[in-house]
Amino acid sequence: MKLGLIGFPLEHSLSPVMQEAALRSAGLEGSYRLLETPPAFLRARLQEVRRVYAGVNVTIPHKETVLPYLDGLSPEAQAIGAVNTIVREGDRLIGHNTDAPGFISGLDEAGIAYRGRRALILGAGGAARAVAYALKEEGAQVALYNRTPERAKALCQALGLHLVTVESLEIAVRSADLLINTTSVGLKDPSSSPLPPGLLPRAGVVVDIVYNPPITRLLREAQQAGLPTLGGLPMLVWQGALAFELWTGYRADVQAMYAAARAQLAQTPI
Repeated sequence: MKLGLIGFPLEHSLSPVMQEAALRSAGLEGSYRLLETPPAFLRARLQEVRRVYAGVNVTIPHKETVLPYLDGLSPEAQAIGAVNTIVREGDRLIGHNTDAPGFISGLDEAGIAYRGRRALILGAGGAARAVAYALKEEGAQVALYNRTPERAKALCQALGLHLVTVESLEIAVRSADLLINTTSVGLKDPSSSPLPPGLLPRAGVVVDIVYNPPITRLLREAQQAGLPTLGGLPMLVWQGALAFELWTGYRADVQAMYAAARAQLAQTPI
């Protein structure tokens, strides 16, 4: 079974060790390869997937731009407008989104409440779409802020979210029960944060879907302020486990995936 990850760039991805650990645990023969794909080569890459791969994951910058090349979408992927998992069914490529349920599974695992709570999402990319959709489906009150107002406005209109402007950002952050960073700010850069210094919820949970470093500046400042936090590894593992089940029909060994990811992360430079 050939599996892989489409994105650009793809250095230091944890997905190969996670998925190969899941394959071993399930007693399945297969491999998971990094398929670095600049935007200009996306069409050709998907033709290759159609020929020889059982399925692939999709990451930045292709979660939205991949849609026109697929033959069908799951209801969740259709509603979200972004795909992170592709399953080959015969000669057809079907897009799914496991980011949304994967994010919720990570919250559940950590015991973080979200139903009926005020959630503020930072970012307006494919991950933001999935997180916003998931939280709204679960009954949270979802607001969104992005440095590019046009993208934020379009996403808010598409999913029925509350738009937060730069003028209202401080009030929205302070009053959030759940603050989620879905941007890449902080990725492999412990000195950067998506928010100005000192701007944090008064009493909310702070989540950062960045997983390298395991504790970003945003999370570190939240911890220093006494706030509960959650890093990006749970979402990564759970979305991968759900993708594995779509490809193979087998339940993924989540603990084996966690162990493989943590071991690789410990050896990966920030």
